[in-house]
Amino acid sequence: MARIKYYYDTETCKYERVKVKPSDVAINILGFVSVAFLCSLALMPLYNSYFRSDREEALQRENQELKLYYEVMNKELQKTTQMLSALRERDDNIYRVIFEASPIPESVREAGVGGVDRYKEILEKGLKNEELILSTRQKIDKLKKKMYIQTKSYDEIVTLVNNKTKMLASLPAIQPVSNKELKRLASGFGMRMHPIYKVMKMHTGVDFACQRGTPIYATGDGVISVAVHNSGGYGNEVQVSHGYGYTTLYAHMERFIVHNGQRVKRGQLIGYVGSTGTSVSPHLHYEVLHNGQKVNPIHFFYNDLTPMEYQKLLELASVENQSLS
Repeated sequence: MARIKYYYDTETCKYERVKVKPSDVAINILGFVSVAFLCSLALMPLYNSYFRSDREEALQRENQELKLYYEVMNKELQKTTQMLSALRERDDNIYRVIFEASPIPESVREAGVGGVDRYKEILEKGLKNEELILSTRQKIDKLKKKMYIQTKSYDEIVTLVNNKTKMLASLPAIQPVSNKELKRLASGFGMRMHPIYKVMKMHTGVDFACQRGTPIYATGDGVISVAVHNSGGYGNEVQVSHGYGYTTLYAHMERFIVHNGQRVKRGQLIGYVGSTGTSVSPHLHYEVLHNGQKVNPIHFFYNDLTPMEYQKLLELASVENQSLS
């Protein structure tokens, strides 16, 4: 039963019954509903923070997993970038130094990977985590660019290695005759007494005193550029062009078994010791030329000698004695 309300009328000094208008009822109801709605809006975030729907729970778990995967992926990107940086350091400061190649310019290594149009498809989708996705994509593209540059650098290094291997094989790095006991070196490079003129003259090679017919070997890979018979001077002479500015000369040979244009390998037999030309006894006169200049051959006898043997050979070559030619 609805309660009846009264109010005291001061003019009539009586209690009068309160008359409620339909509009007042409507306003009261509307006010109550409005206040309830506002209160519900205010309480909704608090409610949602403690009470979530199944769909919201699933989305939150998915977001947490995606965040975890992103963090793991980002750490892997950082590790890969660090590994690439280490490879780059070795490339610039070790490999390229060894093979005398210029480092790759920083501007090339850090080159960009395109403008905004490259990521147009991502920007057009209007994704919620657009910045996160765009940043990750840019990191991956930059890493791929650096990896590509590094692979091209290693291709260049492989070419340099092959060229270096060829160059090392071509260098005149062994003695031209068998000299295991180091007793055959008779005269070194420098001012020596000439055996015929009996005056000090520049001796432009080294002399190995050997029996007639002792085998002579090419000291490095190359091509026979000279193979001639002379009645004087060097006598029967062979020259090997090794490339890279190096040439070796073998003189006073009894005979040679190679011809002009023939390719030879280090250690290959090219002739035999004799005493032709201006020679006073059987021996091999051996010279090394670099860019046309005659240099001390003793500095190239390192491939078939121990450090102790090389030191002994240096001492023998430094003795100012008489040359054999």
